[in-house]
Amino acid sequence: MSYELCKKVRDLTPYDPLQGNYDLRLDANESYLPLSADLKAQAAKIAAEAALNRYPDPYAEELCTAFGDYYGVDSNLVTAGNGSDEIIGLIVGALLQKGEKIANLSPDFSMYRFYGEIYENPVIQIPKGEDFRIDPQAVIREVKRQDVKMLIFSNPCNPTSVGLEAEEVRKIVRGVDALVVLDEAYMDFWNQSLLLEVSDYDNLIILKTCSKAIGMAALRVGFAVANENITKALKAVKSPYNVNSISQAIAACVLRDKAFLQRCEEEIIASAKNLKEGMDGLAAKYPVLEKVFESCTNFVYIKTAAAKEIYQKLLKKSIAVRCFGGYLRISTDSIDNNRRLFTALNEILSEPTAQ
Repeated sequence: MSYELCKKVRDLTPYDPLQGNYDLRLDANESYLPLSADLKAQAAKIAAEAALNRYPDPYAEELCTAFGDYYGVDSNLVTAGNGSDEIIGLIVGALLQKGEKIANLSPDFSMYRFYGEIYENPVIQIPKGEDFRIDPQAVIREVKRQDVKMLIFSNPCNPTSVGLEAEEVRKIVRGVDALVVLDEAYMDFWNQSLLLEVSDYDNLIILKTCSKAIGMAALRVGFAVANENITKALKAVKSPYNVNSISQAIAACVLRDKAFLQRCEEEIIASAKNLKEGMDGLAAKYPVLEKVFESCTNFVYIKTAAAKEIYQKLLKKSIAVRCFGGYLRISTDSIDNNRRLFTALNEILSEPTAQ
């Protein structure tokens, strides 16, 4: 009798990001800024001297200390992961019983639903309101009505770029009995974090990443910050050596260079503002760009019936963005490269077929 894959994975296909070389990669919300020459030299030295025959520190203490110092939180409340994706899977797989319901606020990061389905936990989609706004009371009512055990959402939101102010998030955390997983991957570009309050709640986990403002997407380093009780559980159930030694050491080195990271953050925020203003100008000129949403991230989200056409034509100009049905998500780059994007879009949108 031949083996058959179980039903939940039988029809899955591997994650398929855009492949190929493009002059501008504006599709993944990465930082466009490289490490400084000094940090590159330190990273090279770390890699060269790494004891590759030894397992890494299982608790990534140096890394968690650097993270805690950078963000002003107690490092004892920090759990390091092999990217936030690993931590999301860990939370769903270990902190919920099979069959317990998860809710997320739709639209949001697709991996929340993926991990719920893999671990056989029903995922409830709570739709957002007009302009992707979140009504805290509506969320609280739905979580209670459906007996949801875990609510997970990103703030600011990927892909919509829209943020929910801290006091509104507090209402949700306080108003539900469920575990709340708050993904603050893009909060470095805004000022509404709950990170410093995490120990005030018995039901809150905040996710952070080194892949966006910190500019280390290649290292795959993420963090969960929670109270002592939850943190103890996460460290107990995670795999023993989940973050490799080189990623731990390089990420800690970069996090300690606060001045460099602050300069990067300020430059990205300025560039993102330039991107939003440029897209607003194009939308005023070309009605096919129906709406450019307010953004507190390093990307913009645009509603347009011509999304697929624009996406494909940008690829032909060696510019990669993301297409979500009738929406485009475009990451910021340098101001000079933003101008290149604006020029390309102006050429595309001025064509008769784009109107």
